Amino acid sequence: MSLVSQLRLRDPLVESARQKLAAGDHLTQPDGIRLFDADVMELGRLADAFARDKHGDRVFFTVNRQLNPTNVCVLACKFCDYAKKPGAEGAYTMTKEQILSHVDPEITEIHIVGGLHNKWRFDDYLNIIRWVKEKKPDLSVKAYTAVEIDFFCRLTKKPVEWVLTELKNAGLDALPGGGAEVFSERVRRELFGQKIGGQRWLEIHEIAHQLGIPSNSTLLYGHIETRAERVQHMIDLRELEMRAPGFFAFIPLAFQPGTTGLVRRQASAIEDLKTIAISRLMFDNVPHVKGYWIMLGQDTAAAAINFGASDLDGTIGQEKIAHAALAKSPVGMAEMGMVQMIREAGKTPVQRDALYRVIREYPLEAATAAAASA
Repeated sequence: MSLVSQLRLRDPLVESARQKLAAGDHLTQPDGIRLFDADVMELGRLADAFARDKHGDRVFFTVNRQLNPTNVCVLACKFCDYAKKPGAEGAYTMTKEQILSHVDPEITEIHIVGGLHNKWRFDDYLNIIRWVKEKKPDLSVKAYTAVEIDFFCRLTKKPVEWVLTELKNAGLDALPGGGAEVFSERVRRELFGQKIGGQRWLEIHEIAHQLGIPSNSTLLYGHIETRAERVQHMIDLRELEMRAPGFFAFIPLAFQPGTTGLVRRQASAIEDLKTIAISRLMFDNVPHVKGYWIMLGQDTAAAAINFGASDLDGTIGQEKIAHAALAKSPVGMAEMGMVQMIREAGKTPVQRDALYRVIREYPLEAATAAAASA
């Protein structure tokens, strides 16, 4: 019998959701909206039970590096403190040597995202993957958001299928989930009118899955979106996964206000934990929900492990995009720091690569034995 089936909850809103999930039903948009008013601890208990039914006590992470080759971008999105116009102060474009310096010997995944450069051609983006693979052929490459893929289509005047096939031939293993923001046309018009909307993002990821390229998915929350828009975003992703399976993880990204002026402060830790828990229950067919510590901060990400999160992303090494928006997390986290965070939450750490192939498990017994002999 599943843990969700055995669980009994005091909060009627959470118990109603539990009964639906135990019966194999999906939660509706009204269900998800109501859960934001539920008791946070009860919500966490249900989301944790759901995650444990999928993964036991295992929580995943990767030893990775984030590579942001350029912040020069032709777009001007109101929520972005990272992108710079060509020639602006702080604009940069990495050389081949600078790009290859990110390929550390110990990493098993590299995550490549950046600006839509006004002078780069598609071959420039392909070459980044080729160079990385030449230096370390067994490295998993997760590269280029749907926004970048759409940009490549416009550069080459070729369809998505052709662009993705060329990227795959160059060494692409998976797509990241960035650029989704929130699937609301109202929000898109207000905040990122030049950028692709939800329909195009979903189309690109569906084609990627059909071509055998797995991906992640994201939600940017805590700005001007409503809870109804937040929940509908999760439902749209759930429906895509039913049509064309291929998502590894869903990553709720806490909006970093930076200097945008959109909101006065970042979403509270309670709002973060509720969003992660509700994501786990609404987007019930995605394998993992991430507690993305770069944007949540380490303390909230550690708590998220018991609120439905079964992945913490990775050690990162160096990250520019969230930190351009004044994210307060450390720039990088060492492997054993990630292991310790997961163990302190009462879970078993599992190191993976970009394709969720297990590289190493860190059983609790081994940690206990090491401590006893110290």
